[in-house]
Amino acid sequence: MPDEQGHPERDEIELGKVLMALADPTRRRVVKALLEDVEFAERHCTSFGLQLSKATRSHHFRILREAGLIRQVDRGNSRMAQLRRQDIEQRFPGLLGLILQEADKDIAP
Repeated sequence: MPDEQGHPERDEIELGKVLMALADPTRRRVVKALLEDVEFAERHCTSFGLQLSKATRSHHFRILREAGLIRQVDRGNSRMAQLRRQDIEQRFPGLLGLILQEADKDIAP
């Protein structure tokens, strides 16, 4: 059962939800940016340079969170995103490697 912020437990992360979340190029770009960062790095949702409204940005991060790809943590009045790298790699070995290999030009802005 997801926690109060909507994060599913590792064993509850479903491949279908993960693939649906990753089908969107904007969300895939966020995941790739987190993959390219140091492990356990936390980033503010505005740090990804997404040219989106706040509501649309929040929607994308909610989809990523509910799919189990990221964990969002409140830090004061900010919400930080962290890739659930170990959980995803354990559930779906090799998936993150495929995302990392995708050329930036193949991910639409």
